[in-house]
Amino acid sequence: MRVVFMGTPDIAATCLKKIIADGFEVVGVYTQPDRPKGRGMKMVYSDVKEVALANNLTVFQPENFRDDETVQQLADLKPDICAVVAYGRILPQKVLDIPTFGCINIHASVLPRYRGSAPYQWAVLDGLTETGVSAMYLVREMDAGDIIEVSKTPIGEQETAGELLDRLAVLGADLLSKTLSRFAAGEQVSAMPQDPSLVSFAPMLDKTMCPIDWTKTAQQVHNHVRGLHPWPVAITEIQGKKFKIHETRVAEGSGEPGQILSLTKTGLIIACGEGAVEIRSLQAEGGKRMAAPDYFRGHPLEL
Repeated sequence: MRVVFMGTPDIAATCLKKIIADGFEVVGVYTQPDRPKGRGMKMVYSDVKEVALANNLTVFQPENFRDDETVQQLADLKPDICAVVAYGRILPQKVLDIPTFGCINIHASVLPRYRGSAPYQWAVLDGLTETGVSAMYLVREMDAGDIIEVSKTPIGEQETAGELLDRLAVLGADLLSKTLSRFAAGEQVSAMPQDPSLVSFAPMLDKTMCPIDWTKTAQQVHNHVRGLHPWPVAITEIQGKKFKIHETRVAEGSGEPGQILSLTKTGLIIACGEGAVEIRSLQAEGGKRMAAPDYFRGHPLEL
């Protein structure tokens, strides 16, 4: 079975590695164009391109599929199926119609919840205790295709969005390989339409979301920190200094929202609108990430 793979970031690279290891015939890999990154603005390959080149696969990096030549280039690969994981490009109908079995997508949520670009982050931000990955047929509407199969996993109480993504990548890779195997075996792969009444959306994160609102409950503040890690990272001011907050725990205590309650051996306890949060790891502007007690040992607080 001839597979064209489309994807860009880490989660997609994990999926590509899996289907290569499982012996699928990957006849082409599509990923976003190289982008400048860092202070030196050096052109950087996507994670998927790195994997593709390491396995001597042909890489295509069109800006879009608007011109006939780009569409024909894909058609010339004669794909039986296109496997799409976090590609970052909308595929027009003329592309969706090319593969024999259509285009399938691995999405990092239990659809129809959390359609969009930041599904696993919003699952953490909203305090879910379970999420998963969905295999679905691609249609023109974003993340709206019929669902082939779902794999679920619990979300840990302390788990950050980044840590969750690492696990979802492996779960998604297994589901993609399993789904492709069904097509390769000649199985009639059925799918279930999504329930429109259950649809929710997960818009892209941005830095305007970073400031912590201490009037929220302790659990909400904790979820906020976990959901924005490793990017764009929650921030707050402590006695006039701005900090990135990397790790928290829900703690005992009460007081005015934002009030420093105590500094313990494990962290700085701050009151929330309900309950308190212990900041365990933070980073001052221009500094490095440190355990909170270590930082404030050298920068005493006015309690």
